[in-house]
Amino acid sequence: MSIIPGVSRSAATIVAGMFVGLDRKSAAEFSFLLAVLTMFAATGLDVIKSDWNFTGEEYTLFAVGFIGAFISALLAVNYFISYVQRHTFVGFGLYRIVAALVF
Repeated sequence: MSIIPGVSRSAATIVAGMFVGLDRKSAAEFSFLLAVLTMFAATGLDVIKSDWNFTGEEYTLFAVGFIGAFISALLAVNYFISYVQRHTFVGFGLYRIVAALVF
């Protein structure tokens, strides 16, 4: 489903989770957990391909980037989870359909 314009991988996993009986919050949490695993694997593969050939400065940049991304993702996920507990996905779904048709 995610190859259809306007459908993201996250949206596909959330809708699939809701289809099998999960509530919106649980489906969104499941989708985020899948995303974390995917990003962790992609980062691990990239690090392995580089043979860990980093300078001290690059390790520092890697650490700062990791911490910044972790904090911003934690804030975004917490906001999104609280949002989906109070609202449906109808508005977002309509927006994605219109955006897909425009582009």
